[in-house]
Amino acid sequence: MKDHNISLELNHVSKSFAKIETEEVTHALQDISFTLRSGEFVSLVGPSGCGKSTILRLVAGLIKPTLGKVTVDGQEIEGPAPDRGMVFQKSTLFPWLTVEKNIAFSLQMQNKLKGNEERVNNMLEIIGLQDFKDDYPAQLSGGMAQRVALVRSLISEPDILLLDEPLGALDAFTRMNMQDEILKMWRRGKQLAMMVTHDIDEAIYMSSRILVMETNPGRITADLQIKEDHPRDRSADYFINYRNTILRKLHFSGSDKTA
Repeated sequence: MKDHNISLELNHVSKSFAKIETEEVTHALQDISFTLRSGEFVSLVGPSGCGKSTILRLVAGLIKPTLGKVTVDGQEIEGPAPDRGMVFQKSTLFPWLTVEKNIAFSLQMQNKLKGNEERVNNMLEIIGLQDFKDDYPAQLSGGMAQRVALVRSLISEPDILLLDEPLGALDAFTRMNMQDEILKMWRRGKQLAMMVTHDIDEAIYMSSRILVMETNPGRITADLQIKEDHPRDRSADYFINYRNTILRKLHFSGSDKTA
Protein backbone atom coordinates (compact mmCIF):
# COMPACT_ATOMS: atom_id res chain seq x y z
CA MET A 1 0.00 0.00 0.00
CA LYS A 2 1.49 3.30 -1.05
CA ASP A 3 1.93 6.20 1.35
CA HIS A 4 -0.90 8.71 0.93
CA ASN A 5 -0.05 12.22 2.04
CA ILE A 6 -1.98 14.74 0.01
CA SER A 7 -3.92 17.97 0.45
CA LEU A 8 -7.09 18.77 -1.49
CA GLU A 9 -8.21 22.40 -1.61
CA LEU A 10 -11.26 24.14 -3.00
CA ASN A 11 -10.47 27.86 -3.13
CA HIS A 12 -13.50 30.17 -3.58
CA VAL A 13 -15.12 27.75 -6.02
CA SER A 14 -18.39 28.59 -7.76
CA LYS A 15 -20.15 26.55 -10.43
CA SER A 16 -22.98 27.60 -12.74
CA PHE A 17 -24.82 25.68 -15.43
CA ALA A 18 -26.64 27.28 -18.36
CA LYS A 19 -29.69 25.78 -20.08
CA ILE A 20 -29.24 26.15 -23.83
CA GLU A 21 -32.98 26.26 -24.59
CA THR A 22 -33.87 29.04 -22.15
CA GLU A 23 -30.46 30.62 -21.46
CA GLU A 24 -31.42 30.30 -17.79
CA VAL A 25 -28.42 29.98 -15.46
CA THR A 26 -28.42 27.72 -12.40
CA HIS A 27 -25.93 28.63 -9.69
CA ALA A 28 -25.09 25.20 -8.27
CA LEU A 29 -22.25 26.31 -5.98
CA GLN A 30 -21.21 29.66 -4.55
CA ASP A 31 -17.86 30.52 -2.97
CA ILE A 32 -16.93 27.06 -1.64
CA SER A 33 -13.64 26.91 0.25
CA PHE A 34 -12.17 24.08 2.32
CA THR A 35 -9.02 22.00 2.69
CA LEU A 36 -9.02 18.22 3.21
CA ARG A 37 -6.09 15.91 3.91
CA SER A 38 -5.13 12.27 3.74
CA GLY A 39 -6.67 10.11 6.44
CA GLU A 40 -9.91 12.11 6.65
CA PHE A 41 -13.31 10.60 5.88
CA VAL A 42 -15.48 13.57 4.91
CA SER A 43 -19.22 13.45 4.22
CA LEU A 44 -21.26 16.09 2.41
CA VAL A 45 -24.87 16.31 3.62
CA GLY A 46 -27.69 18.63 2.69
CA PRO A 47 -30.94 18.86 0.72
CA SER A 48 -31.20 17.78 -2.90
CA GLY A 49 -29.84 20.39 -5.27
CA CYS A 50 -27.30 21.89 -2.87
CA GLY A 51 -24.33 20.84 -5.03
CA LYS A 52 -22.94 17.85 -3.10
CA SER A 53 -22.40 15.70 -6.18
CA THR A 54 -21.17 18.73 -8.13
CA ILE A 55 -18.30 19.05 -5.63
CA LEU A 56 -17.39 15.41 -6.16
CA ARG A 57 -17.44 15.81 -9.94
CA LEU A 58 -15.19 18.88 -9.65
CA VAL A 59 -12.68 16.91 -7.56
CA ALA A 60 -12.90 13.97 -9.97
CA GLY A 61 -12.08 16.35 -12.83
CA LEU A 62 -15.29 15.53 -14.70
CA ILE A 63 -16.27 19.22 -14.76
CA LYS A 64 -14.42 22.49 -14.17
CA PRO A 65 -15.35 25.35 -11.82
CA THR A 66 -16.85 28.54 -13.19
CA LEU A 67 -14.82 30.52 -10.67
CA GLY A 68 -12.07 29.53 -8.26
CA LYS A 69 -9.66 26.59 -8.22
CA VAL A 70 -9.64 22.95 -7.19
CA THR A 71 -6.12 21.75 -6.42
CA VAL A 72 -4.31 18.66 -5.15
CA ASP A 73 -1.01 19.51 -3.47
CA GLY A 74 -1.19 22.92 -5.13
CA GLN A 75 -1.66 21.56 -8.65
CA GLU A 76 -4.91 22.54 -10.35
CA ILE A 77 -7.12 19.61 -11.38
CA GLU A 78 -7.43 19.57 -15.16
CA GLY A 79 -9.33 16.29 -15.67
CA PRO A 80 -9.78 12.72 -14.41
CA ALA A 81 -6.71 10.87 -13.15
CA PRO A 82 -5.93 7.51 -11.49
CA ASP A 83 -5.11 9.24 -8.19
CA ARG A 84 -8.84 10.01 -7.80
CA GLY A 85 -11.19 7.01 -7.80
CA MET A 86 -14.97 7.45 -7.94
CA VAL A 87 -17.77 5.08 -6.88
CA PHE A 88 -21.34 5.88 -7.91
CA GLN A 89 -24.70 4.94 -6.38
CA LYS A 90 -25.13 2.22 -8.99
CA SER A 91 -22.28 -0.21 -9.26
CA THR A 92 -21.54 0.71 -12.94
CA LEU A 93 -19.75 -2.59 -13.55
CA PHE A 94 -19.07 -3.74 -17.09
CA PRO A 95 -21.75 -6.41 -17.70
CA TRP A 96 -19.61 -8.27 -20.25
CA LEU A 97 -16.70 -8.73 -17.82
CA THR A 98 -16.46 -11.21 -14.94
CA VAL A 99 -16.01 -10.06 -11.35
CA GLU A 100 -12.28 -10.73 -11.57
CA LYS A 101 -11.89 -8.83 -14.85
CA ASN A 102 -13.97 -5.91 -13.58
CA ILE A 103 -11.64 -5.57 -10.58
CA ALA A 104 -8.56 -5.80 -12.80
CA PHE A 105 -9.88 -3.27 -15.33
CA SER A 106 -8.25 -0.11 -13.93
CA LEU A 107 -4.87 -1.83 -13.62
CA GLN A 108 -5.21 -3.09 -17.17
CA MET A 109 -6.01 0.40 -18.48
CA GLN A 110 -2.88 1.73 -16.75
CA ASN A 111 -0.76 -1.16 -18.15
CA LYS A 112 -0.09 -2.28 -14.57
CA LEU A 113 -1.88 -5.63 -14.54
CA LYS A 114 1.17 -7.74 -15.38
CA GLY A 115 2.88 -8.59 -12.12
CA ASN A 116 -0.12 -7.43 -10.06
CA GLU A 117 -2.39 -10.43 -10.54
CA GLU A 118 -1.95 -11.30 -6.87
CA ARG A 119 -3.37 -7.89 -5.91
CA VAL A 120 -6.57 -8.77 -7.77
CA ASN A 121 -6.77 -12.04 -5.82
CA ASN A 122 -6.18 -10.17 -2.57
CA MET A 123 -9.02 -7.78 -3.34
CA LEU A 124 -11.33 -10.72 -4.06
CA GLU A 125 -10.37 -12.14 -0.67
CA ILE A 126 -10.94 -8.84 1.11
CA ILE A 127 -14.53 -8.61 -0.15
CA GLY A 128 -15.16 -12.35 0.23
CA LEU A 129 -15.97 -13.01 -3.42
CA GLN A 130 -13.27 -15.52 -4.39
CA ASP A 131 -15.96 -18.08 -5.24
CA PHE A 132 -17.70 -15.56 -7.53
CA LYS A 133 -14.68 -14.36 -9.52
CA ASP A 134 -15.94 -15.96 -12.75
CA ASP A 135 -19.51 -14.68 -12.34
CA TYR A 136 -20.91 -11.72 -14.26
CA PRO A 137 -22.51 -8.62 -12.66
CA ALA A 138 -26.05 -9.79 -13.52
CA GLN A 139 -25.47 -12.83 -11.30
CA LEU A 140 -24.57 -10.75 -8.22
CA SER A 141 -26.71 -9.22 -5.49
CA GLY A 142 -26.71 -5.44 -5.08
CA GLY A 143 -24.35 -5.57 -2.11
CA MET A 144 -21.95 -7.91 -3.88
CA ALA A 145 -21.88 -5.72 -7.00
CA GLN A 146 -21.18 -2.63 -4.91
CA ARG A 147 -18.28 -4.38 -3.16
CA VAL A 148 -16.80 -5.14 -6.57
CA ALA A 149 -17.24 -1.49 -7.62
CA LEU A 150 -15.49 -0.32 -4.45
CA VAL A 151 -12.43 -2.54 -4.83
CA ARG A 152 -12.25 -1.75 -8.55
CA SER A 153 -11.72 1.89 -7.53
CA LEU A 154 -9.41 0.99 -4.63
CA ILE A 155 -7.12 -1.46 -6.41
CA SER A 156 -5.13 1.30 -8.10
CA GLU A 157 -4.67 2.86 -4.64
CA PRO A 158 -6.06 6.33 -5.37
CA ASP A 159 -5.02 9.19 -3.12
CA ILE A 160 -8.65 10.38 -3.06
CA LEU A 161 -11.68 8.07 -2.94
CA LEU A 162 -14.91 9.74 -4.07
CA LEU A 163 -18.20 8.11 -3.06
CA ASP A 164 -21.39 9.48 -4.61
CA GLU A 165 -24.20 7.95 -2.54
CA PRO A 166 -22.56 4.54 -2.95
CA LEU A 167 -25.07 2.72 -0.73
CA GLY A 168 -28.29 4.51 -1.62
CA ALA A 169 -29.72 1.61 -3.64
CA LEU A 170 -29.18 -1.05 -0.96
CA ASP A 171 -31.59 -2.36 1.68
CA ALA A 172 -31.04 -1.20 5.27
CA PHE A 173 -29.20 -4.29 6.55
CA THR A 174 -26.91 -4.60 3.52
CA ARG A 175 -26.26 -0.87 3.74
CA MET A 176 -25.05 -1.07 7.34
CA ASN A 177 -22.80 -4.01 6.52
CA MET A 178 -21.36 -2.12 3.55
CA GLN A 179 -20.68 0.93 5.73
CA ASP A 180 -18.36 -1.25 7.81
CA GLU A 181 -16.76 -2.67 4.63
CA ILE A 182 -15.99 0.81 3.31
CA LEU A 183 -14.55 1.91 6.66
CA LYS A 184 -12.34 -1.19 6.74
CA MET A 185 -11.00 -0.43 3.25
CA TRP A 186 -10.50 3.26 4.11
CA ARG A 187 -8.55 2.45 7.28
CA ARG A 188 -6.44 -0.01 5.30
CA GLY A 189 -5.61 2.54 2.58
CA LYS A 190 -5.42 5.68 4.79
CA GLN A 191 -6.39 7.85 1.83
CA LEU A 192 -8.74 10.82 1.77
CA ALA A 193 -12.35 9.72 1.37
CA MET A 194 -15.19 12.07 0.35
CA MET A 195 -18.77 10.80 0.42
CA VAL A 196 -22.08 12.32 -0.63
CA THR A 197 -25.03 10.98 1.35
CA HIS A 198 -28.60 11.97 2.18
CA ASP A 199 -28.49 9.72 5.26
CA ILE A 200 -27.45 11.75 8.29
CA ASP A 201 -26.93 8.68 10.47
CA GLU A 202 -24.68 7.19 7.81
CA ALA A 203 -22.57 10.35 7.76
CA ILE A 204 -22.22 10.35 11.56
CA TYR A 205 -21.41 6.63 11.68
CA MET A 206 -18.69 6.80 9.04
CA SER A 207 -17.16 10.26 8.99
CA SER A 208 -14.34 12.04 10.76
CA ARG A 209 -15.73 15.30 9.39
CA ILE A 210 -19.12 16.41 8.03
CA LEU A 211 -19.74 19.40 5.76
CA VAL A 212 -23.36 20.58 5.97
CA MET A 213 -24.72 22.39 2.91
CA GLU A 214 -27.74 24.45 1.93
CA THR A 215 -29.19 25.22 -1.47
CA ASN A 216 -29.99 28.10 -3.85
CA PRO A 217 -27.09 28.45 -4.39
CA GLY A 218 -25.17 25.57 -2.84
CA ARG A 219 -22.87 26.62 -0.01
CA ILE A 220 -21.38 25.19 3.19
CA THR A 221 -23.06 26.23 6.44
CA ALA A 222 -21.23 24.01 8.95
CA ASP A 223 -18.00 22.02 9.26
CA LEU A 224 -18.30 19.43 12.04
CA GLN A 225 -15.53 17.23 13.43
CA ILE A 226 -16.63 13.75 14.59
CA LYS A 227 -13.98 12.55 17.04
CA GLU A 228 -15.56 9.31 18.26
CA ASP A 229 -13.77 6.00 17.65
CA HIS A 230 -15.06 3.31 15.30
CA PRO A 231 -17.22 1.30 15.50
CA ARG A 232 -19.76 3.85 16.68
CA ASP A 233 -22.92 3.24 18.66
CA ARG A 234 -25.93 4.56 16.76
CA SER A 235 -28.01 4.68 19.96
CA ALA A 236 -25.42 6.51 22.11
CA ASP A 237 -26.06 10.00 23.44
CA TYR A 238 -23.14 11.47 21.46
CA PHE A 239 -24.59 10.03 18.23
CA ILE A 240 -28.01 11.54 18.92
CA ASN A 241 -26.42 14.87 19.80
CA TYR A 242 -24.54 14.97 16.49
CA ARG A 243 -27.75 14.11 14.66
CA ASN A 244 -29.67 16.89 16.40
CA THR A 245 -26.89 19.38 15.66
CA ILE A 246 -26.99 18.56 11.94
CA LEU A 247 -30.79 18.69 11.84
CA ARG A 248 -30.69 22.13 13.45
CA LYS A 249 -28.13 23.30 10.91
CA LEU A 250 -30.32 22.11 8.07
CA HIS A 251 -33.37 23.77 9.62
CA PHE A 252 -31.50 27.06 10.03
CA SER A 253 -30.65 26.83 6.33
CA GLY A 254 -34.33 27.37 5.56
CA SER A 255 -34.97 23.83 4.33
CA ASP A 256 -37.00 21.15 6.06
CA LYS A 257 -35.46 18.37 3.95
CA THR A 258 -33.25 16.48 6.35
CA ALA A 259 -32.73 13.19 4.59
